Amino acid sequence: MRVLLLGGTWFLGRRVAERLAARGDELLLAHRGSARSAPDVPGEHLYGERRELAAHAARIREFDPQAVVDTCALTGSDVEAVLPVLPRVPTVVLSSQDVYEAYTGLRTGRELSPVPLTEDSPLRRDRYPHRGSGHPDVPDDYEKLDVEERWLREGAVVLRLPLVYGPYDWQRREEPILRRVRAGRTRIPVGAADLLWTKGHVDDLATGVLAALDSRAADGLAVNLGEHITVTVGTWFRQILDAAGSAAELVRVPDEALPADLALSGAMAQQLLVSVARARELLGWAPAPPDGRVAESVRWHLANPPETAWTEADAAADDAALARAS
Repeated sequence: MRVLLLGGTWFLGRRVAERLAARGDELLLAHRGSARSAPDVPGEHLYGERRELAAHAARIREFDPQAVVDTCALTGSDVEAVLPVLPRVPTVVLSSQDVYEAYTGLRTGRELSPVPLTEDSPLRRDRYPHRGSGHPDVPDDYEKLDVEERWLREGAVVLRLPLVYGPYDWQRREEPILRRVRAGRTRIPVGAADLLWTKGHVDDLATGVLAALDSRAADGLAVNLGEHITVTVGTWFRQILDAAGSAAELVRVPDEALPADLALSGAMAQQLLVSVARARELLGWAPAPPDGRVAESVRWHLANPPETAWTEADAAADDAALARAS
């Protein structure tokens, strides 16, 4: 079918576009052409800011999309800017599991929600959690709750995504461990490392997007995607080390001594364990076993390291933490 993708050239969006093209769908990708955009993603590319999509209205009408995938709506105004231009066709929207009240609990060190989280679990009462962060990729008015409200009214399928990892992950989720492997560190400081946070490999999540495109069973609903079994952060770190062929030891230190990039391994009051039963029941979707996925992701990231290097300051922070090992 003919699919219009808003975004579709970074990480998960890129994989979705590749999977759609591989099965024979015709693609039109509307995106900014930023530094992270992959120019070789299959399909026709329309370049421009999202809020200027109306400038491409004639080409979109000519393309006559049969479905839309919105990969990059971060704010309510992001949705409002494109709705007048888009046809009323089946639409899949990428959201985040940060909409749950449990995410506030994770950020604030409080247990606010029972797990596993389902699509009916309490949503955040506070809005704009990243306001004032200064993050270049997160606007002050970032709010997936605003995105969801507007798209659900239009009958879209809203896919709530977990912690996403895999090839081309620009956030490099495994990097806190892999950067120490590259530096030859043999002891890595960690805290309690007992957090259960549902993850998802980019390939599995791309399959979930295609399943939502191909079924009308979830139209107008939010659906969680993620792995079907989840290990603690400590076990995940060990899986990363094993996949990297490293015998480095994970050394327990007080949480307050942890280097900033290992803070996720501290003791957490709130878990982010998520149920994907609705995705299985409505979409017939299931992810692959996560152990092989972690190894696949690690291999890619070892072969494609970031430009940032391990520094003496990094080593000093680790050594200071390790000096307080119990």
